[in-house]
Amino acid sequence: MAKLQIKPNGTQGKVHDITPESAGWGYVGFGLYKLEPGDSISEHTGDREIILVLVEGKAEISGAGKDFGEMGERMSVFERTRPHCVYIPNGQDWSATATTRCELAVCSAPGKGNYPARSLDGIGFEERGKGANTRFIHPIAMEDRDVADSLLVTEVFTPQGNWSSYPPHRHDENNFPDMTYLEETYYHRLNPGQGYGLQRVFTEDGTLDETMAVQDGDVVLVPKGHHPCGSPYGYEMYYLNVMAGPLRKWRFKNHPDHDWIAQRDADS
Repeated sequence: MAKLQIKPNGTQGKVHDITPESAGWGYVGFGLYKLEPGDSISEHTGDREIILVLVEGKAEISGAGKDFGEMGERMSVFERTRPHCVYIPNGQDWSATATTRCELAVCSAPGKGNYPARSLDGIGFEERGKGANTRFIHPIAMEDRDVADSLLVTEVFTPQGNWSSYPPHRHDENNFPDMTYLEETYYHRLNPGQGYGLQRVFTEDGTLDETMAVQDGDVVLVPKGHHPCGSPYGYEMYYLNVMAGPLRKWRFKNHPDHDWIAQRDADS
């Protein structure tokens, strides 16, 4: 099994380049560019669809024969404003030129060519959980948005001292409608940047059990099992999730030892 915690490779250019081959799985890819003003990049999607997420900063983006112009609004991800995002189908070229210092995520999964290139406008905002389990969500491309063949993408803000992706849950069996098999990546940011968070990835039978101290810019791979994370007092946590599998549905099961928490909160 591939190493689950991946550090950025440098501070400029393509600092993350996670492929299904490097991750040892079949669906999810994640790339991240850190660009200075005037830097230009271009790629071909091949047999994969992508969603570009401007995590921070601004860039001129084009793809699949469309010019989307300058995109981006928040200069810090911790402004919590909605991200600017673009969908590009498989078999297409895309390019970006930074107009400010920026951070551009490239979320990818197998594409079938069923959806056109487009700007993903109208991203919602949700508050989820209660008490120290409260977090805030931008569902960029979840299953209620009919915008992609495979990709499910969302971003989450976890306040200092809170838990997220909690109670522990898993989505590692292809057994719809009870559960769907979805590989997942977490791209973590911390505020202030010298902070750290914790993420545990573990199976109920104990064959996988890793707890990681994640730092600003790290990616965690979730090939299977439960995957809660928490942010210590004084440090706010952000993460960008990419999920994909054989079915574009998000169905999960809470850990049986901890499901009582979700049931209690639902009843209160």
